[in-house]
Amino acid sequence: MKAFINTQSAGSKIFLLTFVILSFIFAANAQLGGQPATKSQAELISDFEVNGLKVIVKRRPNAPTVAAGLFIRGGVRNLTPTTAGLESLMLSTATEASKKYPRETMRRELTKMASNIGAGSNEDFSAISLASTRPNFDKTWDIFTDAVMNPSFTQADFDLTRTRILTALRNQSLSPDSALDSLQNRVVYANHPYSNDPNGSPETIAALKLADIRAYHQKVMQTSQLLLVVVGDVDPAVLQKRVADSLGKLPKGNYKETPLPQLTFEKSSLDITNRALETNYVKGVFAAPSLDNPDYYAMRVAMTLLQSRVISVVRNQNQLSYAPNAEMEDDAANSAYIYVTANDANQSVFLMLKIIESMREDGVSAEDFTGLPGYFLTTYFIKQETNASQVAELARYELIGGGWRNSLDFIDKMLAVKPEDVKRVANKYMRNIRFVVIGNPSAINKEIFVAD
Repeated sequence: MKAFINTQSAGSKIFLLTFVILSFIFAANAQLGGQPATKSQAELISDFEVNGLKVIVKRRPNAPTVAAGLFIRGGVRNLTPTTAGLESLMLSTATEASKKYPRETMRRELTKMASNIGAGSNEDFSAISLASTRPNFDKTWDIFTDAVMNPSFTQADFDLTRTRILTALRNQSLSPDSALDSLQNRVVYANHPYSNDPNGSPETIAALKLADIRAYHQKVMQTSQLLLVVVGDVDPAVLQKRVADSLGKLPKGNYKETPLPQLTFEKSSLDITNRALETNYVKGVFAAPSLDNPDYYAMRVAMTLLQSRVISVVRNQNQLSYAPNAEMEDDAANSAYIYVTANDANQSVFLMLKIIESMREDGVSAEDFTGLPGYFLTTYFIKQETNASQVAELARYELIGGGWRNSLDFIDKMLAVKPEDVKRVANKYMRNIRFVVIGNPSAINKEIFVAD
């Protein structure tokens, strides 16, 4: 079997050579002006509070754009099974118009400046966002803060937004991948706060009324429940005054975050939804360390290595699937997964489980590990090129990663990961896999899926 799943193919060796090259590139760029990169970044970031509102500012001198996000703490813990999607619907409606800027005026002003105001929600937090050029930041900020503090919430805007969301939710069921994710959520998140979908369902969204979002806005727009992050060429002292004159006037409130239970799986399982498809869609989910867990960095390396092996064995060597995958999420109650869509799902899953077994029992060789942290860090920096992505990263660490300062230790912690750490986390987390399948039940061999 080891010959059948040999991970040291020519393609894999080229992949590892790329790791080595990129690690040298990373090492060459690890110093900025003779100072460690983390220290240079730390000098650009400051934080302060205005009437209980935590504000994080990263100044990027000469950056042509500015990005900002106002984040609502709590995520789906703010919701119930009957109000799932309420926070997302409220924020989306708020971005349509405000008292000072009616719909047409807001659209005209934002278009003229090429600025953007948007909203989004996930399991751990929601946000209303701003993006503009530096010369247009002041005007965009005025529109942004008025949308946050004084949304119009007209019936017409509410109806339009709700219809748009309902259409998107109903269309999701047409996609096998979306159906797979829905099945995963029902199985993996049963009896967990994450069972409340932050985007809601057609049933919950259709039942919400305009009065519901107005009441919810009053409830959550308190500074103790909010976080503001701004990245760009913005003077923190000037911004502090702007916040005091606007968002700082919101009521402080007394929000206290409730604990979030981590995901724990005591045994493997298999849940199948029968659907007539050309291939079977499979996802196997297992618990993973969250961002504030010391195991996070070793697990991130382990999952990157698992991904490369899954692609090499399932796709390149055996042509069982075009796009097999293995990834780790970034949730406060975190998980990771293996994924495949294939005619022969049994053989595909068998091979992926053998790869995991090998990582748990044999560990990772020095050749496998060479350059891997450098490769991952290079891709990480590429993802952090925009102001908006840096806003998201600072907020993610502040909200679920133990504080924004921990983001500055990312490089050091990744470089500290050793092969023995990868074997350790593989043994600790890559087990008790919860499989969900969309496809033909008669084509699935249960003994393969729950043999862990």
